[in-house]
Amino acid sequence: MDQTSAPPKSPRDVDAQRREPAQKPAAAKTGSQQPERRNADRQTGFAGKLAKLQRIVGGIDTRRSSGRLLAVTGPLIRAELPGAEVGELCELRDPDTSETRFAEVVGLDNATAFLAPYGGTSGLSLRTEVVGLRRPPTVTCGDHLLGTVIDALGNFMDWGDASEPPRPGPEAERRPISAQAPDPMTRQPIRTPMEIGIRSIDSLLTMGVGQRMGIFGTAGGGKSTLMSEIVMRCEADVTVVALVGERGREVNDFLEHALSKESRARSVIVAATSDRPSVERMQASLTATAVAEHFRDRGMKVLLFVDTVTRLARALREIGLSAGEPPGRRGFPPSVYSTLPLLVERAGPAAVGSITAFYTVLVEGDMSSDPVAEEVKSLLDGHIILSEKLAAQVHYPAIDVMVSKSRLFNDVATPEHRAAAEKMRELYARYQELELLIQVGEYKQGTDALNDEAVAKIEMIKAHLKQKPGEIAKFADTIARLREITGV
Repeated sequence: MDQTSAPPKSPRDVDAQRREPAQKPAAAKTGSQQPERRNADRQTGFAGKLAKLQRIVGGIDTRRSSGRLLAVTGPLIRAELPGAEVGELCELRDPDTSETRFAEVVGLDNATAFLAPYGGTSGLSLRTEVVGLRRPPTVTCGDHLLGTVIDALGNFMDWGDASEPPRPGPEAERRPISAQAPDPMTRQPIRTPMEIGIRSIDSLLTMGVGQRMGIFGTAGGGKSTLMSEIVMRCEADVTVVALVGERGREVNDFLEHALSKESRARSVIVAATSDRPSVERMQASLTATAVAEHFRDRGMKVLLFVDTVTRLARALREIGLSAGEPPGRRGFPPSVYSTLPLLVERAGPAAVGSITAFYTVLVEGDMSSDPVAEEVKSLLDGHIILSEKLAAQVHYPAIDVMVSKSRLFNDVATPEHRAAAEKMRELYARYQELELLIQVGEYKQGTDALNDEAVAKIEMIKAHLKQKPGEIAKFADTIARLREITGV
C-alpha cells in the first residue's frame, strides 16, 4: 500500500462533503457583502438626517428671556430683562389672572429695558412678569386684508359685509412691520405718469408711478378731503391707508363717505385713533407700509396714504422723551428725525411693483418754523401746499399750484405737456401781479400782450384748477384741456 496516499474517508465525511455547497469564488463573496453595504447606506442616510435635525434644533433659541417690571413712567415701563433687544416684542403676564398683553422694547439702559405697551399701562403692577419673545412685531399680509380695517397689530376692526373675519389664503405671508428700504441699485427709474384724477395735480404737478409726495396744510385746510378724492380716483391696483391719531368719528366717516364700494374692495385701512397708546399710533404707519410692500413685491401698483405724519411725530416724541432723550426744536427728540427717513424710503419703485405714496403734514403756524414739515418736505419727491386763502374763496381743492412742486414733473411729462404747463403757470403768476391793479381799477388794457392774455384767460384757468367732489377727470382729457386753454 502506498504510504503517500490519503486514508479512506468515512461515510460521515462523505455525507458532510455532499452537503457542503460548492464554493463560488466571486459571486458568493459579493452576495455576502450586499446586506453589509445596505446597512452602511442606511447608517449614512440616518447620520445625514440626524446632522440636519441637529442644525435645525441648534438654530432654535429656547432661552426666552424673562424679568420683572420695575416702574411705570408715562407711556413707558421699565423692566429688568436680560438679553433684550431694541425692537423685540415682549409679553406682559399678570400672575393672578394669567392675562397677557404685548409691549415693544424701545430703549435700553444697562440691564434695564424701556418698553412701550400696547393697550396702555392700566392694570400693570410690580408683580407683572415680562417675557421676551425674541422676534419683532409682525403682520400677516395677503388678499384677505382687502376691504378690511385693521389696527396697528394687524387685528381686524371691521371686515365689511362678511359674517366673520376673512382667513389668510395661500399667498399670505407674515412680515415684520419694520423693514429695510429696497436696494437703491435695484429700484426702477420713475418714467411713467401716475393718473391721480385731480386736474390741478395731473396738469401742473404731474406725478410718476412710485413717487412720494407730501400734502401740507393747516387744521381744517382740506387734507383729508383731498386724500379721499385721490383714493377714489387714482388708478392703482391696491390702496393702503394709515389713519394715525385720527378722531374715532373720522375713521367711520372715511369708510362711509371717502370710499366707494369699488375702491373699498381694493383697499386696506390701518387705524390707530388718538386715544390709542403712542406705540400703536407710531406703528400704524409701519404696519400700513409693510402691507403695501407685500402687494408691491407681488408686482402690483400700490397707492399708500399716511395721514398724518405730524401725529406720528408726536407719538415718537412721547416715546422718546419718556425714554430720556433730549428735546430739540418744539420738543422733538433726535429719534423723530432718524425714524422719518426710514419710513418714507420704504416707499417708491422696487425691482418689481411700486408704491406711490402720499404723506399728509399738519402745519403748525408758518411752514419754515415747523420742524416736522421742514424735515418731511426735504425727504419727499414733491410737495402740495394747501392754501387757506383759496379755501376762503371756495376754490377746491385749495392747492396753491404756484408754491407746490413735483420734482419728477420733467421726467414724466411730454414736451407738449411741459410747454403748456409752463405757459399756464406764467399766465397765473402774471395775473397775481396784476390783481391789485385790477381791483382798484388802475389796470389798462393794451399796454402788454401777456398781461392782456392773463386777464382774458384767468377764469378758464381757475375753472380748470377747481374740481367738485366726485367729479371725474381723465388724464388725457385734462392734458387736452390744458393745451386748449394755453394755446400750446
